[in-house]
Amino acid sequence: MPPKLLDDHVRFRFAGAPEAVGVSLDCDSVIPGGRAFALVDDVWELALPRPDLQRIEYRFIVTRPVEDGVAAETILDPDNPVVVETAFGSRSVMQMPGYAVPSWLSEPSVPGRFTPMALEGETVADVPVTIWEPEGSEGQPLPLLLVNDGPEYDQLASITQFSGAKIASGELPPHRLALAHPVLRDAWYSGSPKYLRTIAGQGFSRINEDFPTQGPVVVMGASLGGLTALLVGLLDVAEIGGVFSQSGSFFQHKHDGQESSYKYFDRISRRVQEILDMRSVARPLRIGLTCGALEENAANNRDIAAALRRAGHDVTHTEVRDLHNYTAWRDALDPHLGDVLRDVWGDAQG
Repeated sequence: MPPKLLDDHVRFRFAGAPEAVGVSLDCDSVIPGGRAFALVDDVWELALPRPDLQRIEYRFIVTRPVEDGVAAETILDPDNPVVVETAFGSRSVMQMPGYAVPSWLSEPSVPGRFTPMALEGETVADVPVTIWEPEGSEGQPLPLLLVNDGPEYDQLASITQFSGAKIASGELPPHRLALAHPVLRDAWYSGSPKYLRTIAGQGFSRINEDFPTQGPVVVMGASLGGLTALLVGLLDVAEIGGVFSQSGSFFQHKHDGQESSYKYFDRISRRVQEILDMRSVARPLRIGLTCGALEENAANNRDIAAALRRAGHDVTHTEVRDLHNYTAWRDALDPHLGDVLRDVWGDAQG
């Protein structure tokens, strides 16, 4: 029995285990409402107050009796065929009325070519990067978009399909993607000066040797990758013209106490405070921010957007009706990433 929207609540039902001693909903903690199901006529039911979201990613936690007590199992909703792959495994999805996947996922796309390379710099390990470029553009100067968490952005948010479709439609000029692999993600994507210099210094120069870059570079990412995209952009590097950050982890003590035990919280909060304290910039950037209106990062994204505008950057900040996940970030690429790229690159032609 798939979940169903009824007036002011979503009804979840699970009929697969009347013998269970408990069933609960596993979903993002920011979604309001209880999680415990009640057993009604051999069917477990939960009425969740309708959140202001387009979609809910969820699983069921089923607790059953076993010989020496009880055991809990986390499962997908067996009656719901809508499933999404996430960075943390598969999830069932409740899609609200009116939700639609982006049209560019099914539109014609230019074929692309992938080339692996490594960026050597100050980091302990080299930074692996995979370059995606339209077939037939080898050796041509093209605009460059560097993507933190690049493989995940491609597998879970279809970033190369986005670029290929927008090039095919003429909405964006031919361009390349540099898909950066997060080998030491927590250490690198937490304000590490060595990582930032490796990307913005030696990194862009190394990429340009094999893949000539035309015009300003744009850097993007989500969560810690969104924080890192902005920190790279704010370096004094003339090649960078734009930043696109989704659900950036701009941790502050006043908003993010739940993250205070994270190993790199203090380093991140110091870097964020430096941004909040900026009052002017010599090199304004085009910056796009998206974040779920209900997610934990919403307040710190609002603060960062306001600080960047005060300092003189050209900033757009959009709150979306989804949460901290790759489908939300995929769905916000059009128009928000496209707007940033067009503003930075203009009608550049490869």
